[in-house]
Amino acid sequence: MANIEDKNAGCVPGKFYVDNQCIDCDVCRETAPEFFARDDDNGVTIVIKQPSTDEEIALCEEAKGSCPVDAIGDDGE
Repeated sequence: MANIEDKNAGCVPGKFYVDNQCIDCDVCRETAPEFFARDDDNGVTIVIKQPSTDEEIALCEEAKGSCPVDAIGDDGE
């Protein structure tokens, strides 16, 4: 389960975030490329945009559910 205290630097503020458990597998970036991107300097994924519509939230939830190491959280600020 993702931990907000371990959120990757570079994630935009908001509900969704990626923490340091990320293994850079690309699943979330393929599922929701408008919201998740690779931080090339650190080799992890970050949230670049927070969802605002029900459809966008559902897409981010799908990415969260697909993460093999549960590195995506939805309890952010």
